Amino acid sequence: MVVPITKNAAFWLCSVLLAGTVLGAPRHASAAAAPAGAAQSAPAKPNTRAGMKEIFAERKDLFDKVSALTGIPWYTLAAIDQYERTINLAKKRKLPDGLIAIFFSDLQWGGILNPDHEDRSLSSIAFFGGLGQDGSGDGLADRASDLDRLYAMAHFLLQRGSAQEDLRIALWDFYQNARSVERIQQFSKIYAASDTLDLHEHCFVLPLRSDYSYRSTWGASRGWGGYRIHEGTDLFAGYGVPVRSATHGIVELMGWNPYGGWRIGIRDLNNVYHYYAHLSGFNKKEVSPGTVVRPGQIVGWVGSSGYGKPGTSGKFPPHLHYGLYRDNGLTDWSFDPYPHLRKWEREEGMRRRK
Repeated sequence: MVVPITKNAAFWLCSVLLAGTVLGAPRHASAAAAPAGAAQSAPAKPNTRAGMKEIFAERKDLFDKVSALTGIPWYTLAAIDQYERTINLAKKRKLPDGLIAIFFSDLQWGGILNPDHEDRSLSSIAFFGGLGQDGSGDGLADRASDLDRLYAMAHFLLQRGSAQEDLRIALWDFYQNARSVERIQQFSKIYAASDTLDLHEHCFVLPLRSDYSYRSTWGASRGWGGYRIHEGTDLFAGYGVPVRSATHGIVELMGWNPYGGWRIGIRDLNNVYHYYAHLSGFNKKEVSPGTVVRPGQIVGWVGSSGYGKPGTSGKFPPHLHYGLYRDNGLTDWSFDPYPHLRKWEREEGMRRRK
């Protein structure tokens, strides 16, 4: 049953926060000392594996609480937040302080005709048709507050309803971009399959025990089909060497491409598209479009397909072409995968030696 968002519900959420349960840990001294009504940001944590796991756990607990209050699945809220985080980074826009990356512009929050861009008054925001809401129960709609931003997004979504189709329509209303809606739905499916936010581990794309070689070839010229640059790294290996997913993600595309032959594309939670080309075949027993995959899962095998109509093979030595493309909300753009391959190869080797 969907619980309607009311003032009493907001005060309930506030009481949970003050009890120290929303973030899953005791309130820090710096936060406890802040004046009532002030925006509470997450304390800085070291950029370590343990620190990131703590952040993921705190953020997940916050999604769970708002989900219980509103009826919106936690993984939908998490997917929106993660999509906003990736777009903020792609656009080099400063991330909001705290745990939640969901972003509202001045005009969205306060209303398009609101002359006060820092308005936190619920009555005047409502008068001007703004989206700002009070999620902390302090009587203010504070755009700097994690709870207020997350609550405002949940409130906006529930104007359409809580069924999956209703949420899809609400996302379109908010973003006016089919690409954004698709990404959020993809992220939502990845999170729902795992029941955790801690899904950012990588592995190397070929088994470390296999015989392979590669070097940096990104940006080199290519001539087949017209002049173009090489948007990836070629990893040379024998026919049939397993090709593995480098990441947690979702299979976005599978099939034939005249340039890449049998190819598969996987979208990860950083909104990066992993492109595997020239395969000899796919692991059809385990993967198909829409399948959620994990690091190390076999998605296909090395081959020499491509440069022609479906089935063309043998025009070059067997190898895996691996590319990375980042989504900026409007299009994907290529970047050099070589440093990432070296990093993942090294990290996996270290894990194996432990």
